[in-house]
Amino acid sequence: MKRLWQNIGWLLGGRGFNAVMSLVYLALATRTLGLEGFGYFAIIIALGQAVTGLANFQTWQFVVRWGANGDGPADATGFAIALDMLSVLMGTIAAAVLVWTAQLWLPLPDELLWLTFGYCVVSLLSIRTTPTGLLRLRFKFAKATGAEAVQPAIRAAGAILAFFFMPTVTGFVLAWAAAEIAVALALWIIAASEEKIDLSRVSLRRIPAAHPDAWRFVWSTNMSGTLTIAGKQVMILMVGSLGGEALAGGFRVASQLGQALVVLAQTISKAIYPELVHAKDEALLMARRMANIALIGGVMAVLVALFAGRWGLTTVAGTEFAGFYWAMVILAIAGAVELVGASLESLLVSAGKAHTAFIVRAVPTVLALVLLDTAIDWNGAKGAAFAVLGSSSLAVIGFYVAILNLQQIRIRIETEEPVPQPDAAATAPVNQRD
Repeated sequence: MKRLWQNIGWLLGGRGFNAVMSLVYLALATRTLGLEGFGYFAIIIALGQAVTGLANFQTWQFVVRWGANGDGPADATGFAIALDMLSVLMGTIAAAVLVWTAQLWLPLPDELLWLTFGYCVVSLLSIRTTPTGLLRLRFKFAKATGAEAVQPAIRAAGAILAFFFMPTVTGFVLAWAAAEIAVALALWIIAASEEKIDLSRVSLRRIPAAHPDAWRFVWSTNMSGTLTIAGKQVMILMVGSLGGEALAGGFRVASQLGQALVVLAQTISKAIYPELVHAKDEALLMARRMANIALIGGVMAVLVALFAGRWGLTTVAGTEFAGFYWAMVILAIAGAVELVGASLESLLVSAGKAHTAFIVRAVPTVLALVLLDTAIDWNGAKGAAFAVLGSSSLAVIGFYVAILNLQQIRIRIETEEPVPQPDAAATAPVNQRD
């Protein structure tokens, strides 16, 4: 628990720095571009991150899971790099199709289509889950935090430059693209200094040969990551598609401010997963403690959003975005729910139940996306926020039920008496057998 708290401390420190820098570039982007211009920007960023998230495998989990055993992480790293290369290939094809058909379903002007495709490609080439996994495997959270701090710093600096020299959607997108490249390079350089990366071990066959359940775990975690992206980036894209660029821009601001707790939930999940893999016997107790602490933090954060959110929204984004206050509060509640569920989901994955976690997450996410059009027609951005809240609530309830079932199965197995064998020892008196 001591090491876990230290790791969470480093991650939260990085998130705190990221939050401060986020306020800088969010304020500059919203006030410079306005509601509609920021809507275009939000759609481009969401599309790039959605393509990357959908194509990307959660390779950091593979490095942690298989690199902790055997002769080291060489084969796990090689497998992860091979999957990253596959992600870039698949993602580029998907980006080309999505951008080519963008005008059929997204409110983007012609002059921004090539910029959108370029950002998608940069995001794919900047996939960095493998070096992140190597650093988490060795519990180098301090170094990982330092490398990841490059991203918000470059974004803030780029936003300032865009504000003065290129106050357009293109200028701010270029700032985001530069930050993606910079943080990927920083993580790879630091990871390579900690662990030798043997490119001759890059293979899609070695790990599956040694671990028969490898591909099942790969696809389960990939689909779970896909659902996380669907719950955020795809949601923004669909809000833009159904409600227009202005609604997408406002929903993006409300989501970024209100769902900061989701980022915190992901932080806790990333810190606790390696510990759960190593702890095993104490994993359930550790996850329960983190869920209880998260509940307290979530309630406090929702209260802050409720009483100070309107002021924060208008201070950062301007009065033009004030109408999205209640959407932000609802999304803050959804973030609190996700915060409680973060350790529960990690516990399922660490117990080898990634497929269960995927199913539990999939049903509510798909339901939210299906009902999104009705929700927006009913109450605009607030309706979309309620769809997110409902999805998060159902998922966390599902995680809790799945863990209860898993615990009951283990208790039943541990307490089940062996079947007596028909031999002399089995028919002897109890005191003689003892």
